[in-house]
Amino acid sequence: MKGLGAEVAKNLTLAGVKALTLLDHQQATPEDARSQFLIPNGSLGRNRAEASLERAQNLNPMVEVKVVTENIKDKSQEFFAQYDAVCLTCCPLDVMVRIDQFCRTRNIKFFAGDVFGYHGYMFSNLGEHEFVEEKQKVVKVGPGEEDGPKAKKVKIDPNETTLIKKTVSFCPLKEALEVDWSNEKAKMCLKRTPSDYFLLQVLLKFRTVKARDPLSDSYEDDSALLLQLRNNVLDSLGVKRDLLTDEFISSCFSELAPVCAVVGGVLSQEIVKALSQRDPPHNNFFFFDGLKSNGIVDCIGPK
Repeated sequence: MKGLGAEVAKNLTLAGVKALTLLDHQQATPEDARSQFLIPNGSLGRNRAEASLERAQNLNPMVEVKVVTENIKDKSQEFFAQYDAVCLTCCPLDVMVRIDQFCRTRNIKFFAGDVFGYHGYMFSNLGEHEFVEEKQKVVKVGPGEEDGPKAKKVKIDPNETTLIKKTVSFCPLKEALEVDWSNEKAKMCLKRTPSDYFLLQVLLKFRTVKARDPLSDSYEDDSALLLQLRNNVLDSLGVKRDLLTDEFISSCFSELAPVCAVVGGVLSQEIVKALSQRDPPHNNFFFFDGLKSNGIVDCIGPK
C-alpha cells in the first residue's frame, strides 16, 4: 500500500468491485506522504493498510474494503484462493513468482506492478483467458445497392455491433523474466524489446539483494550497486550492457506520484477488464517511461 497500491485501490473502489482487501505489514514512512494519498496526515508509524482504510472505504460505501496487516510472505495458499484477482506491488521477486504459480493453478487472475522513479511497469498472467470483444457488424449489401463486384458487396454498419468471443494465452512471470535471448527468434525480438524490461530485471535484483528499493538517502552507494547489478544481470541474460546506459541510475529512485497515477490507471483498467471478461487484455507487460511520457505494451516470454 505505497503510492502505486493506493492508486490501484482507489480506482478499483471507484469502479465498484464487490470487495477489496488491502494487505501491508509495514508502517507509514515520511516518503509515503509524497505519493500515498489514502494515508492521512499524522499517520507516521501506523500500519499503511490500516491508515488507508477509512479514505478508501469512503470512496465507495458499496464496496466492502478489508485490511490485512500480516506479511504476505507468511500467507498460505488458502488465503489467496478466496480471491478472483491478486495484485502485488513492492514485493520481492520470489514472492511474486510463487504467488503467480499458485494463482495459475487455481485460475486466479494475477497482476504485479511497481514504480521506480520515472519508470513503472505492470505484468499480468490470466492463464487461458476468455473474453468478448464488441465489433461493428459487417452486413451484406443487396443487389443494386452498391457498385462493384459481388465479392465486395459488404459494408460496416456503424449502428449495429456484435460480440465476438476470443481466447488468449498468458505465460507465467518466471518464464517472462527468463527468456533465452541466445536463440535466433529471441534475437530478432531484442531490437524492439523496451529497455525498461531489462531495467526491471536490474531493479528486482536490487530488491532481492538489499530487501528494499533504491533510496535517495543512500544515492551514491545504491547507484554503484545498480551499475554492478546492471552488468551482472545483462551478462547473465546474454545481452549487451549498452542496452542500459549508465544514465539510468538517475531516474529510478523513489515513487513519483504522476508515474503512480499512470501505471495505477492502466493496472486497474486491466484488472477490471479481466474480471468482466470484456475487451482484449494487455498481454503481458506494460512499461511506462516518465522521461519520455511513453507507454509500451509488449508480450515477452518464451520464444
